[in-house]
Amino acid sequence: MPDGAPNLSRGSAGLLTLPNLITLARLCAVPLAFWLVIDHAMGAAFGLFVAAGISDAVDGWLARRAGVTRLGAMLDPVADKALLVTMYVTLAAVHALPSWLATLVVFRDLVIVGGIVVLSQLGQPVAIRPLFVSKVNTMLQIVLVAFTLFLAGFALSGPAADSASLVLTWIVAATTLVSGVAYVWRVAHGR
Repeated sequence: MPDGAPNLSRGSAGLLTLPNLITLARLCAVPLAFWLVIDHAMGAAFGLFVAAGISDAVDGWLARRAGVTRLGAMLDPVADKALLVTMYVTLAAVHALPSWLATLVVFRDLVIVGGIVVLSQLGQPVAIRPLFVSKVNTMLQIVLVAFTLFLAGFALSGPAADSASLVLTWIVAATTLVSGVAYVWRVAHGR
């Protein structure tokens, strides 16, 4: 097994491992995060979002020590993506983020997931390996959500906060677009 590859053989028998339970809790937190933002409880939503990030790090650390399960390997990215996409759509709905950015984030993910499903149905399974630009994009998307929730949750505003938010919004838009194009390019060229 190559270095850095998850060990799916150890610990793959049990479904209710501690890392999987933490991941399930993070997935179950998605509707609560949605409700908190819709209810304009941005401070609480910020706390939940930070807690979700910490839980992601903890379940990953535990899984590497106890062994990654097949369920965990599938559920972890679903929980992460569900929370992130929900936050973009919900923050756009309450006008805390631009709706065009939420649309771009969701569309990129739909193109990637849809492409994988279509290719799999055509008998051409696609190896899912995150690109470096995609990892950077995900980190920046998380930072923008946390920053937006933090500003709204603690009623922080002003020229500096507005400028930082605008710059971060455009950087996230650019990396979202570049990472989406990079995935399509990679699949189209069989890499």
